[in-house]
Formats: sequence, structure tokens, C-alpha cells
Amino acid sequence: MISEFLENIGITEWIADAIADSLALVPFLFVVFVIIELFEFYFADKIRKFMLSTQKSGPFIGSIIAIIPQCGFSVIASTLYVRKFVTKGTLIAIYLATSDEAIPVLLANPGQYKFILPIILVKLAIAIPAGYLIDWIFKSDLRGNTDSAEIQEKIEDGCCKHDVLSKDKKELIIHPLKHTLNIFLFILVITLILNFFIDENKITDFYQNGFLLYKVIQPIITAFLGLIPNCAVSLAITVMLMKGTISFGAAIAGLMSNAGLGLLVLLRTNAMKDNFKIIGILLFVSILCGEILQMFKLF
Repeated sequence: MISEFLENIGITEWIADAIADSLALVPFLFVVFVIIELFEFYFADKIRKFMLSTQKSGPFIGSIIAIIPQCGFSVIASTLYVRKFVTKGTLIAIYLATSDEAIPVLLANPGQYKFILPIILVKLAIAIPAGYLIDWIFKSDLRGNTDSAEIQEKIEDGCCKHDVLSKDKKELIIHPLKHTLNIFLFILVITLILNFFIDENKITDFYQNGFLLYKVIQPIITAFLGLIPNCAVSLAITVMLMKGTISFGAAIAGLMSNAGLGLLVLLRTNAMKDNFKIIGILLFVSILCGEILQMFKLF
């Protein structure tokens, strides 16, 4: 209906379709982000304290928490890692499991629910054992208990310059509104680009019948794209998955390497040699698992 109206007033079909598709997501996105904001408001501080007290079960607990859509957990995890309160395995498990914007966008698209459970299960199945294996290989020198105020001062802002541990109740509405607007604009831009440059049917045919090289490099490309610390990347990967532009394996590779703003915090505050090690492990696990999924053509 919106698309037809826009076309009737002279807007080109591919632009009208992009605007209509993006606008249709707005009410769903706002509801999802309000729920996420409520979760962060009441549980972010409890989660942080819990992570400090359960270091041995860090990869398991961290992965379970990270799979829940939220803005700030990878940021908190990076800050705790730099302060030596969580292990390298826990940090990478959280990075691998974090869903960033993928789950909210899929939740806002009822026709795409088929991807939600597979993404969650695959991420957990990879993140948890990977975290423990990394901890077994790399022994971490951790501190003991710490003063909560010390960590509080070091927590970085989340998306939209949003304090991930804020207790201001105005944020319960303001931040979801800002986040919905930001995500809507990102999705609109990405959809416009895809609609303009990509013929969906040709891309699908090329993927199904194209060269082996294309199938092999797809997870590699998305895994490197995932390293960009911006929620637009996970949005782009999710939108391309929904449109059939990339495979499930390629999407998983990109979503696992995409640690959001957490990676940016790490690059700003941690030793660069250690950062390269963490990024290398993140890329290796993401690409390997993406290629395996690509090989078996799952989902």
C-alpha cells in the first residue's frame, strides 16, 4: 500500500519498495528495542557483577548472555577484559555469540523467523567450546574481586552515545526512539543500495550455479566485513541474508566476527599485540565455521 502510494506520486519503483519495506519495520523495531532497553536497565549491572564472580564458567555464561539482543554487553566485556577481570576465552566467546542488530531485525520481519533459532543455536554451539578451548591454550592472569566503582568508571558508552549502565528512566523511551531511527535509516540505505545494484534472482542463480570460488570466498568476505565496529555491518549482513544475496554460512561468518562497539573499545584501550591475536582468533573461527556451514549448504 505504501509502495503503491509512493509510485503514484512519481517515486521510482525500486526507491518506493525500499522506503515501504523499511517503514514497515519501524513499529516492530521500536517494540523490540523498548524490551531490550528494559532488560539493560534492570539487569546490566547485575550481569556485570555476575560475570566478575563466575570466572571459571565465563565462556558459558558470557555466551548465553551475549546471545540476548542488547547494546552494551560486548562493550562491558571488552572493558572487563582490559582490566583483567575476564579471560580471553570468555571475551572471544562473547564476541562470537553476540547478536548485535541481527536478532531485532529478524524479529521485526515475521517472514524471517526461520533464521532466528538456527543463528542462536549455531552461535552458542561455536562460542562456548571455542571459549573454553582458547582458555585452555592461552592462560589468563586474572585479578580477584574488584571495587565496583573502579569498573563503573571504565565502562565505555554504547551505541548512540548511550551509557550502557545508565539508570535514567528517560532512556527507556529516548534511547529506543533514537535507536529505531538509526536502524531505520541504516536499513533504508542498505535496501536502496541492494535494490539499485542487485537483481535478487540473478544473485540467487549465480550463488546456486556459480563458480566454486565465489562460494568459498563469501564467508571470508563477510567475516572481514564483520570486523568493522559498526551496527550497520550486522544490519547489512542480515538484510542480505533475508534477501537471499548471501548464504547462511556467509551470514554466520560475518555475524560471529562482528563484535560491534566492543572491538572498538578493545582497540582503543588494549595492547595492540594482544588485539591482533584476538582479531586473528575471531577471524579464524568465524571463517572456518562459515566455510563448514557453506559446505553443507545448511538453511
